Amino acid sequence: MTTLASGADTLTRDALTVLQPGFLGTTAPDWLLRRLGEGLASVGLFGRNIASPEQLAALTAELRAECENVLVAIDEEGGDVTRLEVRTGSSFPGNHALGAVDDVELTREVAHELGFRLAQCGVNLNWAPSADVNANPSNPVIGVRSFGADPDLVARHTAAYVSGLQAAGVAACTKHFPGHGDTAVDSHHALPRIDAAQSLLEARDVAPFRAAIAAGTKAIMSAHILVPALDGEHPATLSPRVLTDLLRKDLGYEGLIVTDGIEMQAIAATYGIGRGSALAIAAGADAICVGGGLADDETVRHLRDALVSAVRSGELPEERLADAATRVRELAAWTAGRTPGSGGTRSDVGLVAARRALTVTPSTAYEPVSAPPFVAAFTPVANIAVGAETPWGVAAELARLCPGTRTASFTGEEAGQAALAAAGPRRIVAVVRDEHRHPWMRAALDALLAARPDTIVVEMGIPQSPPRGALHIATHGAARVCGRAAAEVIVAGE
Repeated sequence: MTTLASGADTLTRDALTVLQPGFLGTTAPDWLLRRLGEGLASVGLFGRNIASPEQLAALTAELRAECENVLVAIDEEGGDVTRLEVRTGSSFPGNHALGAVDDVELTREVAHELGFRLAQCGVNLNWAPSADVNANPSNPVIGVRSFGADPDLVARHTAAYVSGLQAAGVAACTKHFPGHGDTAVDSHHALPRIDAAQSLLEARDVAPFRAAIAAGTKAIMSAHILVPALDGEHPATLSPRVLTDLLRKDLGYEGLIVTDGIEMQAIAATYGIGRGSALAIAAGADAICVGGGLADDETVRHLRDALVSAVRSGELPEERLADAATRVRELAAWTAGRTPGSGGTRSDVGLVAARRALTVTPSTAYEPVSAPPFVAAFTPVANIAVGAETPWGVAAELARLCPGTRTASFTGEEAGQAALAAAGPRRIVAVVRDEHRHPWMRAALDALLAARPDTIVVEMGIPQSPPRGALHIATHGAARVCGRAAAEVIVAGE
């Protein structure tokens, strides 16, 4: 380990402490272990770092051998956004499915079981849950990651999720403050703007964060969004009015404030990651999440040096950086003192929840599937938060229940005709994701249903469009368990 002196080295150590970087590979690289010895206190994990629960447990043990109290963070929402099961799809439905059931005890159980599995692998900070109110159904990045469009519903399920996760010994990081649900732009690509009155923002978007704070959430993640009613100049992540005045003073929040991925274009394209990090800490953030796009020692050195330079230039008060580092260490101490809870009473609680979340609408002419069908997956471009590597749909589960099932993926203007040609005489199961957001997808369903009215439609996104097809199943998410629940209905005919 590196031995550091006082003074300037204390500043350098604090600058490292507030970073939450990622890395490549399924074992810890030498540079990361060295930085942990120099003061780095957090590490972020993504799908690229995980091959199995056993491998993940070995990796986190390797990190703790270098830094006993390291915060090991992960972006594990369950549902569409999974890192623990990135190659298979999640065993847990996401927020929208839980909101559709609207059983807060079920939400708490799901979060507890998910937290238990994370804790067993040595993960102690989860960048979840999303507390965003999905006020804009065309939102390109939140969608089924939200519990719903009703602030009261989102608030009570956010609180239940925080409670369940933290009872398992894993700190919750409620996101994306002050609320990302009413945006039409993905902040991975550009800076979204929410033009709403402050009274509406506080009643709608901020309400779930009040509930999370009351439930004791250990961390809150900021959003890279511009909200002129709160601050007309700075994105929330860089805004003292949002992070210090609203979150700290008005809401009385005392836990860790983490930024969303600092490399996202909403920040990086205008400020750069170095200056953006310094401005975020100065505004009131305590930790800088370095998301999936940057994962090397050069990035860590750059951000560390940018923070040190900002202190020396007077742009970032040294006491503010020291306060941020202290909050990181306090959370690390909290997690180190936790004993992971036992698993939930139902290890299959995710599947139970997915089954309860289904909305099934049969037509009067519906007849159950009597032979292996053809699954036509109409596949939109996945947003960066979800990623393209996680499988989705019902084909794999249908093939398990109904051997001989065939499938193919389609996209674009000719998708409907291409699916008809590929299906041949087989019964068609059309799988869509947010039909209301994709005109080509709507046209494909039009073509299928005109030619084959016995088509079964499975909507795995937000069920905003009216149900149609011989049988319509809304799963409220695309997790593996949601696909299994839908496949069970298709095969059973009820």
